[in-house]
Amino acid sequence: MQGLVSRQVLRTARNGAPSSVAALSRAFSSDKTPSKTALYEFHQKHGGKLVDFAGYLLPVQYNDQSIIKSHLYTREIGSIFDVSHMLQTYLRGKDVIRCFETICTADVKGLRNGSGTLTVFTNSSGGILDDLIVNRVTDDVLYVVSNASRKEVDMANISEAVASCKAKGMDVSVEFLSSDDQSLLAVQGPTAVTTLQKLCTKDLSRLFFMNSTTDSIAGVDNCRITRCGYTGEDGVEISIPSANAADIATALLDPSYGKLKLAGLGARDSLRVEAGLCLYGNDIDETTTPVEANLLWLVAKTRRTENNFPGSDKINAQIKNGVTRRRVGFKMDSGAAPARQHVDIYNNEQQKVGEITSGCPSPCLQQNIAMGYIREEYKKPGTEITLKVRDKHYHSSVVKMPFVATHYYQPPK
Repeated sequence: MQGLVSRQVLRTARNGAPSSVAALSRAFSSDKTPSKTALYEFHQKHGGKLVDFAGYLLPVQYNDQSIIKSHLYTREIGSIFDVSHMLQTYLRGKDVIRCFETICTADVKGLRNGSGTLTVFTNSSGGILDDLIVNRVTDDVLYVVSNASRKEVDMANISEAVASCKAKGMDVSVEFLSSDDQSLLAVQGPTAVTTLQKLCTKDLSRLFFMNSTTDSIAGVDNCRITRCGYTGEDGVEISIPSANAADIATALLDPSYGKLKLAGLGARDSLRVEAGLCLYGNDIDETTTPVEANLLWLVAKTRRTENNFPGSDKINAQIKNGVTRRRVGFKMDSGAAPARQHVDIYNNEQQKVGEITSGCPSPCLQQNIAMGYIREEYKKPGTEITLKVRDKHYHSSVVKMPFVATHYYQPPK
């Protein structure tokens, strides 16, 4: 299955897709029979080109437009992505916040009810087990969305934490949602929320970035709307009963409400690279710490002081003493070949000083971009380096990320 999928995605890549999608397929395909989301038949009906990604059959693109066109359409108007493969979890109990903070770096107790944050699970060495979003629904309920490729790791990590806390007499329980029962749609782009608003009852202009609420959508009750996404654009992720997923997707596509289109994994990947966002397994893993990954902002200052999450000693030592490498962005000169994962980075003396973790041609910038880890002394924006692609060296320079300005919906200052 893996070889078949890789060949299919490679053919797609030659027709306008960032070929990093092929790498995604190879990284997340397996010999197991892939699962189907509740929208599997919906994707087939709408011309989705399905591939095995993280153990699920998901569309890499649709017949009506190339990945590049889909990418640009998301930036200009808006798109709908099926992300039902991701793990959705509810934790409950009066000690739920205290319990969850034993495995993550977020200041969950400092969040307001109805708000959330990006955080990471860490191991005893400070390495990143996964990146995820935790929403504080109420004082005793958390809603968590984490990566499909880390589903088994995350379930084990959360379950062990809950069992340990319960053994100490704490009140906490966990519910892992199945994609058979609950689906997840990401609606991203400038018109995403205005289109969704026509199907909702609540005023979404009051729902700011990383805030979450429940509402009925197109007459379907018990939908959770979280203002977030993986594209750098304004948008939401909607948790929906799977029995109603196709109905809500169809309503969002209705031209009487807006001009949204369906988009797949290909556009989602190039959009997140332009936004400077990490892909687990490429840009972060169990061997990288938040400090090295340039994600120190995910380690709340109160948690650094408390020094009571996995690997906190190592991370605090890195904050104090520094690190030897850092994740940064790169822009390549015109005419250079795209730099993909594992491409080596060299200084002007032709010494290897790092490695690329993600890269693609940027549809918005019409320039090749990448991110990767480089020795600390070369991290400053403007530093000139070369990237070795297929035995040829191409000039590049370190730049700040994101590559393209983000448009998260923030409250007025």
